[in-house]
Amino acid sequence: MGLAIDGLGTALPDAIVVRSMSGGSFEAVTLRLGILHAARDLGVMVWNDARAIERCVDKSMTSFLLARAGVPTPPTWTMESAEAARALVERETSSGPLVLKPLFGAQGKGLRLIRRPEDLPSSEEIAGVYYLQRFQSNGAQDFTDYRLFVLRGRVIATMMRRASTWITNVKQGGQPLAVAPDAKMERLAIAAAEAVGAAIAGVDVLVGADGAPTVLEVNSMPAWSGVQKVSKRNIAEAIALV
Repeated sequence: MGLAIDGLGTALPDAIVVRSMSGGSFEAVTLRLGILHAARDLGVMVWNDARAIERCVDKSMTSFLLARAGVPTPPTWTMESAEAARALVERETSSGPLVLKPLFGAQGKGLRLIRRPEDLPSSEEIAGVYYLQRFQSNGAQDFTDYRLFVLRGRVIATMMRRASTWITNVKQGGQPLAVAPDAKMERLAIAAAEAVGAAIAGVDVLVGADGAPTVLEVNSMPAWSGVQKVSKRNIAEAIALV
């Protein structure tokens, strides 16, 4: 049938749940995504579909799709030119700092707060792409945001993340806290997952000083150890039973 997977031979699994996409060369990542595309075309249920993964691992595409769908998300700029990035920072930081993120990245790694052009790293340090986003503040003295776990158009678990720094990811020391569901935030998270075509998504939301929620990121391969600690719902079981 054209697809053989180590350990399975020519037999195909009933379903594939993609938990991570290991780093590697462009060719290696393309091959892995190609396997997911092929599995879907052969009738295997793939979560998330390779198309959704491609949209989310590229943060610039995620930002584009969120904005196009009318989902509130911070102003974002992506460019290859270091000169253009410096000019942007010089122009935009008069209204507040920017956040530089790796175009392909997760778990809060590699984030930098940019207040002036001199804060920008060299092009070589960031693989030649500057992805810059307006820094969002919650207007409080501590740093909090929310992770909503979306499964097939429903929010099944939510946590607040609190940290001593502006990077709130649990893997970077953020503390997961139980929080009551908020209907407006849930609708926003569901809309964000739909915008990227993700059946499973971890949607990061920040509530600003004005009380308005904003989607910061959509993760198509979300870990759930943090949100599981503060949720009564068995997330793995929910995925298996859908």
